[in-house]
Amino acid sequence: MPFVKLQKNKAYFKRYQVKYRRRREGKTDYYARKRLLVQAKNKYNAPKYRLVVRFTNTDIVCQVVSAKIQGDVVLAAAYSHELPRYGIKVGLTNWAAAYATGLLVARRVLVKLGLDDKFEGFPEIDGSVQEVEAIEDGPRPFKAFLDVGLRRTTTGSKVFAAMKGASDGGIYVPHSERRFPGYDPESKELDSEVLRDYIFGGHVAEYMRSLKEEDEERYNAQFSRFIKAGVSADDLEDMYAEAHKAIRADPSFKPTEKKGEYKHGKTPRLTAKERKERVQQKIEAFKNAQA
Repeated sequence: MPFVKLQKNKAYFKRYQVKYRRRREGKTDYYARKRLLVQAKNKYNAPKYRLVVRFTNTDIVCQVVSAKIQGDVVLAAAYSHELPRYGIKVGLTNWAAAYATGLLVARRVLVKLGLDDKFEGFPEIDGSVQEVEAIEDGPRPFKAFLDVGLRRTTTGSKVFAAMKGASDGGIYVPHSERRFPGYDPESKELDSEVLRDYIFGGHVAEYMRSLKEEDEERYNAQFSRFIKAGVSADDLEDMYAEAHKAIRADPSFKPTEKKGEYKHGKTPRLTAKERKERVQQKIEAFKNAQA
């Protein structure tokens, strides 16, 4: 038998240190998190805000978060399932919905901080990349850094749609044009028309038209919710434009109405006096039953 070197001996296991729980679960990139959280010492404990964008199969989550020793603190949040209130009934996880959700969280934060009148962002959407600038005789714009989590930052990713929405909504999010759809790496220029089409769902409308021509049966199955809601390819741009106006008019959060009465599962704990009375009642009930 050939010699096999012992790789992991007792000394290795004695010194082994387990990784953080969320790293073991594959949820947090601590290399990136550390760099997003570290604040300069001369900022005197001023919070450093992150624009956190996360995606599920059916929802888009945008939060403005700062970190404390006790844990992360959410300043404001917006979800794509709130968009039907603004007129976007279907397609709540596409590129245009991510933009609208980012716009919603931006306006919500600025209203909360009383900066919504001073920083309106860029209401006219033409597909150009602009950043919010400071006012000469006023406060500086609210600043947040994009936190993408474990998502790949590929060109055209939906995380940049949420970032673009937040930037157009009046939050200063440092970024460039290189990762938006329509950017050409060879010429190093952005086609603003392509970006504008994505913001207003033009790419979805184009696909809807082509699919309807090629295979109507597949179109009816894939866009059944659009058909049920009465939304066609020609309606998408107007739908998103009206939603953007509605979000700017009233970005406040409104909780959904609860159906029925909800009871807590646990019964309240009895006091010592109540427990003694309960025991006495049982004793008397037993005596009465024996008599």
